[in-house]
Parts: sequence; structure tokens; C-alpha cells
Amino acid sequence: MHPISKIKHGWKMILVVGLLAGSLSLLATFIFPLQYRADAQVLIISQSRYGVDPYTTVKSAERIGENIAQVMQTSDFYNKVKAQEGHQVGWSYFEKLNERQRRKAWQKSVSGSVIFGTGVLNVNAYSFDPRQAIELAGAAADTLVSKGWQYVGGDVTMSLVNSPVVTRFPVRPNLLINAIVGFLIGLLVMGFLVVRR
Repeated sequence: MHPISKIKHGWKMILVVGLLAGSLSLLATFIFPLQYRADAQVLIISQSRYGVDPYTTVKSAERIGENIAQVMQTSDFYNKVKAQEGHQVGWSYFEKLNERQRRKAWQKSVSGSVIFGTGVLNVNAYSFDPRQAIELAGAAADTLVSKGWQYVGGDVTMSLVNSPVVTRFPVRPNLLINAIVGFLIGLLVMGFLVVRR
């Protein structure tokens, strides 16, 4: 029998196994702790000198934003965020770790990315508790506003343009993608077995 005919003949079994594999993958995802993400946005304002066109100013802010996104992953930035007042961040999670583990955990907890074509830096914070994600994103954004100039020089200022907002659903691990990948793997494996039979 031709492989396509075998697949047409066994499509129900292939679909059932795909759905079963997708469901199992989704259930397995719940074994891992779920993390929420909070996002804030900071505008990078590069003091334009006389005769510099707006395009060059925005490109300069973009480049500065890329540098700051890298700096946000460092221990120095961690210490500055920790010293920032006005936020109820639970630092005990980080404090019980050694330096190497703390750096790794910090890099997974806070990140930055530039919206290209603008001078806007996205500040993302991840936590198992949605309120902690908001507090961490707020502390990181406020640190950039108050101390970010130390990383780029005095002719750059930063301003908070969007305060932190948390996702309604967990983003790590991604439930939808895990279910889809499980479903596709189930389809492929069962399709292969049906064709080989």
C-alpha cells in the first residue's frame, strides 16, 4: 500500500495520538514553576547638539539602548536595582544563591530590548509571583531613570513612559507552544509508525 494511502487510512489514529501527545506535553509543562512577565518602557533621550538631524538622534538612542540592555544583565546593575528605594522586591530569592548562581538567576529575571526606530527601551522582569514581577520591573526602570546616565554619560537622560504591567497568564514555560510542539511530535511519530506498518 502507498504511504499516502496508509496515512489516509490511519488519520484518526494519528490525530488521536497527536492530541494525546499535546495534552501530555501540556501537563508536563505544569511540573515546572510558571513565571509571569512585567513590562515597563523607558524613553532614552539623547541631548541633540545643534545641527544634528532627528534621525541621527534616534539612531544614537537606539545604540545606547542596546548597550543598556546588555548592562542590565550585570551584577553592578543588580546592586543598583537592589539599592533602589520605593519597591517591595523580595530579594531573598537572590540572596540565598552564590555569586555565580545569582548572576544566572538575575539574567533570567531581568532583560531589556530596544524598539527599533525609536529611543524606547523595554524593561522586562520575570517572577513566579505577578506582583513581584511588577515590583522588579518598576525597580529596574526607576534605576535606569535615576542612575542610567552612569552607564552612558551625562548627555543622555531617561524617562519612564510606561509603568510596569504584568501579563495575565504565565509566559514561562510557554503553555501554548509546548502543547503545539507535543501535538506535532505525536503526529509525526504516529504518522511514521502508520507508514512503516
